[in-house]
Amino acid sequence: MDNRTIPAVDQDPIPEPEEWPEELLKLRQKAQPLPPEPVSGPCVNWLFVDLNSYFASVEQDVRPELRGWPVGIVPMMADTTCCIAASYEAKAFGVKTGTLVGDAKKMCPELVLVEARHEIYVDYHRRIVEAVESCVPVTAVLSIDEMACRLMGRERPLLAAMELGREVKARILERVGPVMRSSVGLATNRYLAKVASDMEKPDGLVALPLDLLPEALSQLTLRDLPGIGARTEKRLNEKGIHTMKELMALNCEQAGQLWGSVWGERLWHWLQGEDFDMSETEHLKSISHSHVLAPDMRTAEKAWAVAHKLLHKAAMRLRANGLWASSIGLAVGFAVPRGEKRPVSRFGVPTRGWHEDIRLSECRDNPTLIAALSRLWASKPAGPEFDQPYLIGVQLNGLVPDRLHSLNLFEGSEDEQSRTRLLEAMDQLNNKYGMSTLAPATMLTAFKAAPTRIAFHSIPDLF
Repeated sequence: MDNRTIPAVDQDPIPEPEEWPEELLKLRQKAQPLPPEPVSGPCVNWLFVDLNSYFASVEQDVRPELRGWPVGIVPMMADTTCCIAASYEAKAFGVKTGTLVGDAKKMCPELVLVEARHEIYVDYHRRIVEAVESCVPVTAVLSIDEMACRLMGRERPLLAAMELGREVKARILERVGPVMRSSVGLATNRYLAKVASDMEKPDGLVALPLDLLPEALSQLTLRDLPGIGARTEKRLNEKGIHTMKELMALNCEQAGQLWGSVWGERLWHWLQGEDFDMSETEHLKSISHSHVLAPDMRTAEKAWAVAHKLLHKAAMRLRANGLWASSIGLAVGFAVPRGEKRPVSRFGVPTRGWHEDIRLSECRDNPTLIAALSRLWASKPAGPEFDQPYLIGVQLNGLVPDRLHSLNLFEGSEDEQSRTRLLEAMDQLNNKYGMSTLAPATMLTAFKAAPTRIAFHSIPDLF
């Protein structure tokens, strides 16, 4: 380091402000930031945007001849599959997400079926995010059709937030498409803003400020709360909770005991309107991919190729999200003759199912995951009645983020570091040029069999 002394430079001292000329003082006063205006009246902290009948609305926007008609979005053209989305015209006949196509045709004879085009839905999603961000920054993208924005300063007063909500809705219609309706919810925390967005559909704008909260929530049902499905509702009913009023009468400790986890306490605080950062506790808890096999793929060899491809996709998502898996599961549904009395799947096919999982040391590399999947595959049932695999599902569970990952003895080795760099390079190439660019040879027969689909809670990079 150079230790030479820097010679001092003679210069006049900077005068104090009171010695400045009058013109300079006036300029300084103009440059001072204005004091924040006091906020009075009810305020909200979050704006939640939920696109209405998203997949169907995109198709109606792209194809004007579908506007005004009942539309059902399906993964493939087959009566045994189910609708993954329905337009509001179709919903008026009772068709909804999960309705079997055969049943949907009976409910609505004029139903127009459209095979899903996920690359278009991702493109529209990005345009919607840009439209919303032209009004207010998007804090969190929560799914393909949902996003949340934290409000700041002068955006928080209720009247200003309502006006901002109207502006967001108008901007989406203007910049994305004239049929892309959305519902906006406003509340003091993100959870309640999501609840508010569901209260008026389609094209709603609902606010839940603190002073209206108890009365507004008491009008809802338990199933109106995100995170409470049929099984949770049944468990709550068995413990004496049937209405929102009964749920809100609990204290924090009782809510925790009711759920048997920290989720109950968290929900209690949210229902009081409290706002706190969820980023430290939020991460994916599991990553799964499943696929219904086409008739020509229902052999053990081809089903294994599909399982291998599903794991490949799941492992790439695992690494992209900075997560580590501590267990892996494999599910296989086997088709049986229709005359045999077996449970019928949601696709209308009689099946017998099998599922198994095994524990892992926290990992995210392909060789370890493939070895575990091979062990699971070898343990599946054998025999003539298990010759026709019908459904394949792969799930990575017990996910741990990088910050909580426990290092093992081998992660610092040179071989392990080289493997990590190799996987990063492979993921970059597959994301850029397609997932078939670098992949195990065992996947070759499955490249077209399990295309990328969009779950409502994720926006995938299309391979």
